[in-house]
Amino acid sequence: MAIQLQRSGGNTVERSPSLHSMARARRAQRQWAEVGVAQRLNVIQRFRWALAERGSELARTVELSRSGGLAETLSAEILPLADACRFLEQEATILLSPRKLSARGRPRWLFGTSSEVQREPLGVVLIIAASNYPLLLAGVQTIQALVAGNAVLLKPGRSCSKAAQALVDLLIDCGLPQDLVAVLDESPAAAQWAMDAGVDKVLLTGSLATGREVLARLVPNVTPAIVELSGCDAVFVLPNADLDLVARALTFGLRLNSGATCIAPRRVFVPKSRLYALQQHLEKALNDSAVVEVDSAIAALVTDLLTEAQADGATVACGEIPNGSSMRPLVVTNAAPDMRLLRTDVFAPVVSLVGVDDAEEALLLDAQCPYALGATVFGPAAEARSFAQRVEAGVVVVNDMIAPTADPRLPFGGRGWSGQRHDRADRRSPLALRRQGLERFRLDTRSRRAPGAHGASRRHRAASQNASAFRNTAAGR
Repeated sequence: MAIQLQRSGGNTVERSPSLHSMARARRAQRQWAEVGVAQRLNVIQRFRWALAERGSELARTVELSRSGGLAETLSAEILPLADACRFLEQEATILLSPRKLSARGRPRWLFGTSSEVQREPLGVVLIIAASNYPLLLAGVQTIQALVAGNAVLLKPGRSCSKAAQALVDLLIDCGLPQDLVAVLDESPAAAQWAMDAGVDKVLLTGSLATGREVLARLVPNVTPAIVELSGCDAVFVLPNADLDLVARALTFGLRLNSGATCIAPRRVFVPKSRLYALQQHLEKALNDSAVVEVDSAIAALVTDLLTEAQADGATVACGEIPNGSSMRPLVVTNAAPDMRLLRTDVFAPVVSLVGVDDAEEALLLDAQCPYALGATVFGPAAEARSFAQRVEAGVVVVNDMIAPTADPRLPFGGRGWSGQRHDRADRRSPLALRRQGLERFRLDTRSRRAPGAHGASRRHRAASQNASAFRNTAAGR
C-alpha cells in the first residue's frame, strides 16, 4: 500500500512507488506531454518567481547545521536553481522543437525524401537524489524532466524528505499538476520498487556502491540511466602559480557545505620546491576555520583513512581529526597517491598535498585514482589552459574552484568511477536540455581575484544576505 502525506488544502502526495502511484504518474504524464512547451515553461517561470519571494522559507527546510547556514544555502542552492529555471525559459523551446534536416549531406540514393528529428518525452523518470545539495541537484533534474514532458518519481537523499516535499509543494502551488511528481520514501527500497515497476529512465547522484547496485537492477528491463558517482578531485599547481590564490581557492572548496561537495579538492599535486610554501599559505588561510559537523559514518571513515595514511608516513599539517561528528578542515602532507585516502570519495573537509618533480609526474600520479569527476589547474592562463587539455576528468576548472561548474549552460558528469554520461548535456536526454557540446569542458577564470567566495559566489552570497537584492537576483531583475 502506498503511504501518503497530507498537504495543505486536503491534497495528498504519494510517498512510496506502488503500482497505483506509477499508474497515476503515467496518466498525468500523458496529459502533460500534450501540453505545449510554452505552457510548461509558464509553470517554471512562476516557480522561479516563487523562489525569489520564498527562497528563505525553502532554504530553511534543509538541515542547516552541516551547511554554512541560511546564507550559504541561498547562494549555493536557491540562486543556481533560479538560474537553471531562467535557462530553460530562454532555451527549452528551441531545444525541444522538431528539427528538419536539410538536403545537404543526404545520401544520393535517398533523393526525394525528407527527414525530421523530434524531441519526445520518455515517460516516467526516477530521480535518486543526493543528500548534500537537496534543493539544487534534485530541483534542477526535476524541472528539466518536467519541461521535457515527463513525470517524476523523486527519491530524496537521507534526511532530505522535508526539503524534497517543500520543493514539490512549491511547484504544485505554481500550477504543476499534482500527480506529475511523487516524492518517495528515503529508503533504498523505495527506489528499488520504482525501478522494478518499470520507470523509463533513472538519474542517480550518489556513491559508487549505490551506482553499481542501481545499474545492476536496471539490466533486466534495459532501463537507461545517467549516474554521477562522486569524485576524489585533483588540483594541479603549476610552477608559476599564485600560491595565495591557490590557498584561498582550496580554503573555499574545503569550507563549502562543510566539505560535502562531490567536486571539492582532495588531492593537490604541487612542485616539490613549492610544497612547503603552499602548506604555509593553507595553514594561514585555514587558521580561523570553525568546527564543522559531518556525518558520523563519514567521520569514522576519515579517521580510518587518516590512521592508515599516518602509518604509511603521512602527517597532518593542520586541522582537527574527527571527534565524534565534529572536525576542522584537515591538510595532510607527505601523502602518496596509492594511499586509500587519495583513492576514496570522502564527503569531509580533507585535502592531501603531493609533491611532484614536474607536470608529467603529476598526470601519472593522478591516473592512479579511479575517480575522474572534476579537476582544477592553477597557473599562468595560457599554460594552465594548455595543461587542462591533458587532464582526465569530466570538467576542468582553470584558476578558480567549484563555482563556475554551476553555470546552467554547461554539462556536468564524470569518467571512470565517477559515473557515465552528463546529466546536463545530452540533447537526447529529457533531463538535460542542452545544445550538444564537447565531452570535456574547460572553465577558465582569468581574473586574478580570489575564486569562488570572492567571485560569482561572493556576489551571490552578498545578495542572499540582503532580502531585496536576493529577490532581484533570483527573479532575474
